[in-house]
Amino acid sequence: MTPRQIEIVKLSFAKIMPFKDQAAELFYCRLFELDPSLRLMFRSDLTEQKQKLMVALALVVTNLEKMDSLLPSVRELGRRHKSYGVRNRHYDVVGAALLWTLEIGLGTSWTNELGEAWKNAYGRVAQAMIEGAESPEPERRPARQAAE
Repeated sequence: MTPRQIEIVKLSFAKIMPFKDQAAELFYCRLFELDPSLRLMFRSDLTEQKQKLMVALALVVTNLEKMDSLLPSVRELGRRHKSYGVRNRHYDVVGAALLWTLEIGLGTSWTNELGEAWKNAYGRVAQAMIEGAESPEPERRPARQAAE
């Protein structure tokens, strides 16, 4: 991402944060509208999941300049999401729901430039999560063997 893209993503996200609960609600409504089968992956009460979404977005946006240091954690998140039933194709649906949510939430502040910046940011995260999901599970040795 360019410094300009990082700047406008951060500025736009700061505008969304005061309305984070509504943004998360919009996101999940749109996500399930785009792919109703995804609803089955979640508990009936999405309160905690909505909070996790906004915390994760804030973490990514805050660390856009040093994204490389965040990527190992993002890959691990992708590995965990695979165990929940998330498949590569789902990342496109999530990206579409996210961009739609941001566009609705930002209204007239949304521009093509901002859309491209968010696509780039989300694309890096999605790619890292897919890499994590596709990487082989690390071998786990019993603690006693690992200590020897």
